[in-house]
Amino acid sequence: MAVSDPGTDRIWEEFHAAVNMTGEELRRWLLTDASGEDAFPASGGIDTEGEQIVRLLNKRRTDVTSSDLELMERVAGFVQEELSDPRPEDDVWRRKLMRVGHDPMGPGS
Repeated sequence: MAVSDPGTDRIWEEFHAAVNMTGEELRRWLLTDASGEDAFPASGGIDTEGEQIVRLLNKRRTDVTSSDLELMERVAGFVQEELSDPRPEDDVWRRKLMRVGHDPMGPGS
């Protein structure tokens, strides 16, 4: 269990500012063909990043691990980078962001 500190708090806030989908919304999205990702393989394979993010969205701040924090930081950075670069607002771009829990057409966007 990670101890809350300013670094953890900063990463937590950045991640939750970048990810505007709930765990359930992301899980449902990843199960669609539109996501283009095998998010929940039928035969127990290795977790996808999307599946890890779903689990992370369902965790309390006090329960995050160091590997969770690394993922949170990567996701927040990815979303910030994608949103800061001039990108065509097309389906491919939107799906890429939605795979990590950010819907550019969703609330808070």
